[in-house]
Amino acid sequence: MDDIVTQDAAINMAAMLSERPHYFASTTIFLAPLILTQMLTQVRAIEDVIRHPKYVETVRERSPLLDATHRQFHTNGVFMGYDFHITEEGPRLIEINSNAGGAFIVDRIEQVVRGPSDNFLTQILDMFLTEWTASGRTSALKTIAIVDENPDTQYHFPDMCLAKTILERAGLTIVIADPSAFRLAEGRLYLGDDLIDLVYNRLTDFDLSDPSNAVIRAAYDTDAAVITPAPHHHALYADKRNLILLSDADYLAKIGATAEQIETLAAIPKTIAVTTGNATEMWAARKQLFFKPQAGFGSRGAFRGAKLTKKVWGEILEGGFIAQDLVAPPVRAVTVDGERRALKFDVRVYTYNGNAILYAARIYQGQTTNLRTAGGGLAAVIPTGAEFDCSPVLGSDSSASCP
Repeated sequence: MDDIVTQDAAINMAAMLSERPHYFASTTIFLAPLILTQMLTQVRAIEDVIRHPKYVETVRERSPLLDATHRQFHTNGVFMGYDFHITEEGPRLIEINSNAGGAFIVDRIEQVVRGPSDNFLTQILDMFLTEWTASGRTSALKTIAIVDENPDTQYHFPDMCLAKTILERAGLTIVIADPSAFRLAEGRLYLGDDLIDLVYNRLTDFDLSDPSNAVIRAAYDTDAAVITPAPHHHALYADKRNLILLSDADYLAKIGATAEQIETLAAIPKTIAVTTGNATEMWAARKQLFFKPQAGFGSRGAFRGAKLTKKVWGEILEGGFIAQDLVAPPVRAVTVDGERRALKFDVRVYTYNGNAILYAARIYQGQTTNLRTAGGGLAAVIPTGAEFDCSPVLGSDSSASCP
């Protein structure tokens, strides 16, 4: 596995991967084409609703900086990530991410499994060019900056390096840098003396409100460079409070969603805001709920209700949390050091403008996803010809088994 990744990087990728021993899972996830279709159907229904003017207005009421007149408002956001748990009733959306990392690594894993292909490069090049033109640009896209806080310390730094290498094949100039390295001059964004056309934003400061990200925020506000994903993408898609709206059939009907969209989105687990007003009810039902911070990412601050302590519950009641009906993750049989284990997994659909770029799985042990489980990590998702290929699946975390 390391060989096909290492050959794509001009840096010492092998050394970086040796520091991340559980980056790649030791297995593959097999799913029926029907499951993949059902996930994409949900994605498209969600994105249709998100584009509805009344939905945008609802989000703007809580996000006053959301400006539908901004020149970049009609960009779509690169590498949206929709995370699902697969159940016997079909895929259930767990959350939406507006800066989903790992796609470049997963593409290399998939090529190990399925053979070399240029499809990924073609798709992502088209994605970045579409973002560029959607922002109103008519000149050629030349330079992309991949931006994250201290990027070489990030767990997904190998993914960024692969992104640089792969996009450079298309003739683009690609740089990787910390947000503090940039400057604005004459209405344009620069890294040193190099003009930056587009920022591929990997920051988890989603509204770019941290002072360390002030230049990138200013570049967005003044349209000095295309920023993607941008603050408005997170507000419209990935703020966890959106799951409250998207799982509320009455709200969807009120804003004019179609009956088909409402039926499709009924698969989203019911989500509500945690308040002092419903605290007693939430605590009583906690074992059937999963609690998440509304602005969280990467499973940080997320808690399975059955594991809650009174101390953590008190912190949740201070505000900023949502409660989602618990949907147990499926599990995959994995052999680690000669021992057969059952590891959990979720499935991520990397998308652009409602179209699937890549399907991936994250295999893990513990309360939430992580890349630190022996035998776990990122994995390719391969379609099968069966309704559901139960051969590699033991069941769900709630002890249900394959039929």
